[in-house]
Amino acid sequence: MTPRQAIRILMLSPCYWLLSLAERKQLIHEFCRSFSAAWVPESVLRKKEALP
Repeated sequence: MTPRQAIRILMLSPCYWLLSLAERKQLIHEFCRSFSAAWVPESVLRKKEALP
């Protein structure tokens, strides 16, 4: 996920607007990092299912 995509999602939260710019930057960084850690490409899932 790109920072721009994260910002689009986070802007929907009223809490986002209560944060300072430095806090928003940190939140965006953490959001992108957690999304990348949770996202598994579908091709990897298919390979795991194919294993005996």
